Amino acid sequence: MIKVQNAALTYQSPEGEVEALRNVSFAMEEGAFYSIVGPSGCGKSTLLGAIAGLEQLSGGAIYLDGEEIRGPNPKIGLMPQSDQLFGWKTIRDNVLLGLQVRRENTPERRAHAEELLHRYGLAEFADKRPSQLSGGMRQRCSLIRTLVPQPRILLLDEPFSALDYQTRLAVSADVYEILRREHMTALLVTHDISEAISMSDRVVVLSGRPAVVKNIHDLGELRKLSPMERRDTEEFHTFFNTIWKELEIHG
Repeated sequence: MIKVQNAALTYQSPEGEVEALRNVSFAMEEGAFYSIVGPSGCGKSTLLGAIAGLEQLSGGAIYLDGEEIRGPNPKIGLMPQSDQLFGWKTIRDNVLLGLQVRRENTPERRAHAEELLHRYGLAEFADKRPSQLSGGMRQRCSLIRTLVPQPRILLLDEPFSALDYQTRLAVSADVYEILRREHMTALLVTHDISEAISMSDRVVVLSGRPAVVKNIHDLGELRKLSPMERRDTEEFHTFFNTIWKELEIHG
């Protein structure tokens, strides 16, 4: 479904040219959940931006269903680091915002939005403002807003990074269940190895800048378990230690 082929990206900074990505390649099948981990500043979010069509590659190509991605694509949804909810709008209006921007605010799409609000426990808060919701509920609202236009693939750019540890565990499990229930193809960028292992089918490990693919880990039998169940297994800790060493975190 998604194919990243020899992706390379160099950009200009005040200090000169910076090579962010070098010959990055991997492929995702439909319905899969992948995570990308790598050292801080290695280009994880840059790669995600290229897949979203927001960054222009210097070399290589990225394909969705066999067609090269050359710009923003309605088949691709992006959930950013912050929830980016508008404080003066209601939860319902925030959820419908993407439809309004795309001029797709049809009765059928609005009905789908209402269905998602009901399905994931936000219907009774639909007329409230974001400031009246917890951090976890705000993230759920942000996810629903991204799902309302019915994208084929969802990109998540460290969406839990602003949450405290306990809320992060709960919300990541919540998001995992929603994406599985919606049969979404998803790609998560995170600096949290435990988060990547607990949520994903496969984990793509990037090197330091310029980023190259060091390894792709198939999590095997862990796929059958929920995020919290995975954390209690021996396999979880084995994958964690392997990826930790690959990232050279401890020098």
